[in-house]
Amino acid sequence: MGKTVDIGRLGDELRSICDRARELEAEHAADLAAVHPEFRDSARNLIHYLALRQSDISAIQEDLAALGLSSLGRAERNVMGSMQAVLHALRGLDGELDHDPAMPPAALDLDSPTAAAHKQAILGPHPEGRDVNIMVTLPVEAGQNPQLVAEMLAAGMNVARINCAHDDEAAWQAMIDNVRSASSENATKCQILMDLAGPKLRTGPLRPGPRVLHIRPRRDPLGRVIAPRRIRFMPDDMLQRGSKAAVVPVPRECIDFADVGDEIRFRDTRGKKRRLLIVQKDEKGLVVETHQGAYIETGTKLRLVRQNSGEKLLYSAGELPAIEVPLLLRIGDTLILHSDNTPGAPAKEDAEGSVTTPARIACQQPEVFGFVSTGERVSLNDGKISGVVVRVDDDEMEIEITKAKPTGNNLRGDRGINFPDSDIRLPGLTATDRKNLDFVVRNADAVGLSFVRDPKDIVALQDELRRFPNYNPGLLIKVETKSGFRNLPGLLLTAMRSYPAAIMIARGDLAVECGWERLAELQEEILWFCEAAQMPVMWATQVLEQQTKKGLASRAEISDAAMAQRADCVMLNKGPHILAAIRMLDNILRRMQKHQFKKSARMRKLHVAANRGK
Repeated sequence: MGKTVDIGRLGDELRSICDRARELEAEHAADLAAVHPEFRDSARNLIHYLALRQSDISAIQEDLAALGLSSLGRAERNVMGSMQAVLHALRGLDGELDHDPAMPPAALDLDSPTAAAHKQAILGPHPEGRDVNIMVTLPVEAGQNPQLVAEMLAAGMNVARINCAHDDEAAWQAMIDNVRSASSENATKCQILMDLAGPKLRTGPLRPGPRVLHIRPRRDPLGRVIAPRRIRFMPDDMLQRGSKAAVVPVPRECIDFADVGDEIRFRDTRGKKRRLLIVQKDEKGLVVETHQGAYIETGTKLRLVRQNSGEKLLYSAGELPAIEVPLLLRIGDTLILHSDNTPGAPAKEDAEGSVTTPARIACQQPEVFGFVSTGERVSLNDGKISGVVVRVDDDEMEIEITKAKPTGNNLRGDRGINFPDSDIRLPGLTATDRKNLDFVVRNADAVGLSFVRDPKDIVALQDELRRFPNYNPGLLIKVETKSGFRNLPGLLLTAMRSYPAAIMIARGDLAVECGWERLAELQEEILWFCEAAQMPVMWATQVLEQQTKKGLASRAEISDAAMAQRADCVMLNKGPHILAAIRMLDNILRRMQKHQFKKSARMRKLHVAANRGK
């Protein structure tokens, strides 16, 4: 027997939600008046969505579904229009249902082009056959290699992201010039987004390790050498930039006198005799190879043995970069975060292996110590290491490590620190951000604000942007903190004071702060609210990460990339296989848009349905 639905009661409940929506409009009158005119209707719709989601309507949805009506599961883009359409249908089923004079008889167009216009204003046009944009974080090589940028555009990139936490204005300008040039030559529109670094909490530097180069020939799984290792010798007065090979600086005279077939002999740091065969000489220096492992340090004595004359010339290895020795942290270890700039150092142990001095490393923003209490959790290096605060004062924080691999995890300098339990109230704009903003507004199509916690952070950026009245970059708000998610409606309404504007789901830090198990739930809710605000949303962090870094995507990554079709833009991080990753994402998005638009399934013809079991 079918379910009996009280249509009159159902109509009353829906009208009650409409009444609450009008009440919220009145309560947020000042917020609505402050938004940009282009966002005015979108902001009203967001307020209506807040009214819809302030109570559990799952029972109402069940009743509407039982009647064969829309259950409001896709009402985000036009809440009042959807509600009105359902009430109109209920009136048709029950002639006694009262008409609501406050609601006009015609529903709004549920396919309003408003959201599409907002999207194009900040992301630019999407390519033919793909309605989701692809954003790529540019590597520094994008400023050095114009061909790389042209290939990225050809593969499907149409938004280029520059992370202001890395590199400098000269590198940024080179990247921008190459993007603009390639875009013009290929008649392909590509927006440029520049992310301000924001108040990212990071570890400080580590104490420099030895200045040594470890030469390792290629070996098979049994440890047998199967290929020599090649390294480059360069003149010590030549700038060593952009070389992926291991480099040893030597006096220029050594390069001038050497030739192919000569040998360089030395004793390595262990006292073992080693020989390097010169196999190539070019304008950059020498390429040498060896089938033996070796360690060369700054000052190692090198003897050039000339093949033709038998002459032996003595030189020394120049200044090698110091290797970073990370802190190895295990469960139960103690880590001291300190406030000064003293380089971090590993724990010291006595002869019995007992720790006498715990590992130490600086926090680049020590003012955060004033917002942290004992017993609160700490997450390090994107959640790979976790701990609990045992003691904290103005100068240092003692942390007991509670999560790490059984063999321990390495902690290096410039790694992220998160305090998921703490109410961190650092300024949304740092002094560095304010300095960089002058370059950003003159060169970028949009500026990204990182680690937003409160609407006041957005207001601070909007106030700064008023210093540049001749420029109007789009505004991208990154949701990556627990406070930011909790304040999401307020962030959206405040961002709407600027036009254009968009939201990024920065899933890395968001997962660390809120818990990995909650990430799917949180990104779903952010998508819903952005859809209600008709504001473009970007899906970011670790999309096709293994494909980008290692050249082989996992099955889970493919599913994640397919789900990203529900956003307006998907971001890829830089990596050695970025071109293949862009092509793969482009292919996935083109296929998925035939099946899905936002939350709505598209019922295209399925060839498998025609097989009928054959």
